[in-house]
Amino acid sequence: MSLQVELEQHRNVLIVRLRGELDHHTADIVRFKMEDAILRGRCDHVVLSLKELQFMDSSGLGVILGRYKLVKGRGGKMVVSDIQANVKRLFELSGLFKIINAYETERSAVASLEVVS
Repeated sequence: MSLQVELEQHRNVLIVRLRGELDHHTADIVRFKMEDAILRGRCDHVVLSLKELQFMDSSGLGVILGRYKLVKGRGGKMVVSDIQANVKRLFELSGLFKIINAYETERSAVASLEVVS
């Protein structure tokens, strides 16, 4: 299976929707698209919407952690939403929830960032 990456800017938040599998085959695609959007855009924060992410391995964790560091280094925040049980377990085991907050819905994740125009 492949991966689809959908990017949407909502005021100062970049919403990244991932569909499919985030693994060593697709990690570079996500890395490039997110970095490009973060560095080119006027986004301060990132919401990772994982509602349709069916699988993720350690390469995916690395991509997420790297983009988290990029966003944090620019003074922003990264949060996740709609996380599936199998991906949630990987976040728990890796300790990512210690630095990245999770929300039930994309809307609540965006609201948590106190978006400004």
